[in-house]
Amino acid sequence: MDDNFMAQVAKWQQEPFDKETQEKVTALLNNPNALEDAFYTNLSFGTGGMRGIMGVGTNRVNRYTFGRNTQGLCNYIKKKFPDKQAKVIIGYDCRHQSDTLAQTVADIFSANDIHVYLFSALRPTPEVSFAVRELGAQCGVVLTASHNPPEYNGYKVYWEDGGQIVPPHDNAIIEEINATQFSDIQFVAKPENFTSIDKEVDEIFQDACVANGRLGDGDRSKLKIVFTSLHGTSITAIPAVLQKAGYSQVYIVDEQAEPDGDFPTVDSPNPEEPAALALALQKAEEVNADIVIGTDPDADRLGIAVRNQKGELELLNGNQTMIVMTQFILDHLKRDEDKRYFIGSTVVSTPMMEKLASHYNLDCKIGLTGFKWIAKMIEDYPDEVFVGGGEESFGFMVGDFVRDKDAITSSLLACEVASTALSNGESFFDQLLKAYEAFGLFQEKLVSFVKKGKEGAHEIKQMMDNLRKTPPSEIDGVMIETIEDFKTGIKLDCKTGKKEKMTLPKSDVIIFTAENGTKVAARPSGTEPKIKFYFSVHCPFNNRLEYTALRSDLIDRIDRMCVQLGLTA
Repeated sequence: MDDNFMAQVAKWQQEPFDKETQEKVTALLNNPNALEDAFYTNLSFGTGGMRGIMGVGTNRVNRYTFGRNTQGLCNYIKKKFPDKQAKVIIGYDCRHQSDTLAQTVADIFSANDIHVYLFSALRPTPEVSFAVRELGAQCGVVLTASHNPPEYNGYKVYWEDGGQIVPPHDNAIIEEINATQFSDIQFVAKPENFTSIDKEVDEIFQDACVANGRLGDGDRSKLKIVFTSLHGTSITAIPAVLQKAGYSQVYIVDEQAEPDGDFPTVDSPNPEEPAALALALQKAEEVNADIVIGTDPDADRLGIAVRNQKGELELLNGNQTMIVMTQFILDHLKRDEDKRYFIGSTVVSTPMMEKLASHYNLDCKIGLTGFKWIAKMIEDYPDEVFVGGGEESFGFMVGDFVRDKDAITSSLLACEVASTALSNGESFFDQLLKAYEAFGLFQEKLVSFVKKGKEGAHEIKQMMDNLRKTPPSEIDGVMIETIEDFKTGIKLDCKTGKKEKMTLPKSDVIIFTAENGTKVAARPSGTEPKIKFYFSVHCPFNNRLEYTALRSDLIDRIDRMCVQLGLTA
């Protein structure tokens, strides 16, 4: 470790850092590897804000790193709104230290004469996004690490449109943060700049969820629903929203109903992981449920399971759920002929969304990974109506009243699909098969590799560099047609050698598309120490009796591609 590194460490062993922090840093000196990991870099904003392991150091979540963020954010807000009494909404989830860190963040805002509307207890992330616009705030902050392991916490920033920060605000805020010293942080609260918010916002938010998500016409009393919050915040909203919408048979997984930052019943509180919904599936079999819904801790991601052709509960992926729910919205959309409508998705999500849009004669706008880019579409196209949209990572948004992925309204919408289908003698799964019959059978898969710490970050960079330097010429025996490198902003036609500039912002993503439409994308995660590979394959689909066999063939194709690319455990 060089002198500059140790000088940085030494700063944390004196004021303005408190005695407890100083002592913890001193203790780390006996563990060089842990010391390096805690200080080798600064936490930075990614696609979903800032997340990190809790502890002392510049690469950790603590009152000083969050405090520096907040002080920099305060400075930026005051520059952007010099003539306003700026307001900020602050919410937090069930994670360890979320409540205390939220209070620290709130104190700093108040000390900077920015009026704080602080939720009195934990709340879902989409409610904070909603409250920003509902209460006319300039900014919102949510303390959450979403679905990350228990040792993590995080910091999401929302702007006055209710969406997460995007250019130019994100880079400008980072510049303010980088220019802020830890000694600049104003920790001493001004009580006169506080307002506690509670049930009055809950009621307005829940009513809005019902108004936007209650689109079906089925007999809601007959649908059997199993719901799990996975120890998170959705327990404060989803049961109430379903009840308001008219659903009476809602069975809650009691073992996971209590908010708990240890997430004691699951290895990962992520509905993308099949194991996370194991208890819910068990309860669903006990009560013969039609649908299972489960959310991540901050209630922006939704996982569902429905009865398949054999009557067995089958977990759907985010792409499948997104297609069915989007088509349901479009089937119930009352259009104004004078208005243009659009749906939104991302570069790594299923191409079915574009086919769906074409069928319904509207636009499908494609953004980078991260829901902030879908929210930005609404701001970028104010003369067009956003219908709904989502991304493969179990995120969906119904209309524009919330400007982030919203598992609360999406849970209701999924139940609307299921109850309407049930009243017609069908199922949610039948609606998925209908979509495949119309647009072809698509199969997607996400393959992720965890690469922790400084060495892991280097390894991820090397893997992305290798893909760029020596890209595959074919995949599963089919020639690569185009290579889209979002880092350079160049799309290459592999046949002609022609290059063209892409319109989306630059990002560390590369996508290979084969002549048969097969897609492989790679990107480092913006919120976790992971590199992710996304696969999409498809084939014609005309006979439901062939579904299982055809799907198996598509999965085999993806497995072969993983072997070819060396993406096996």
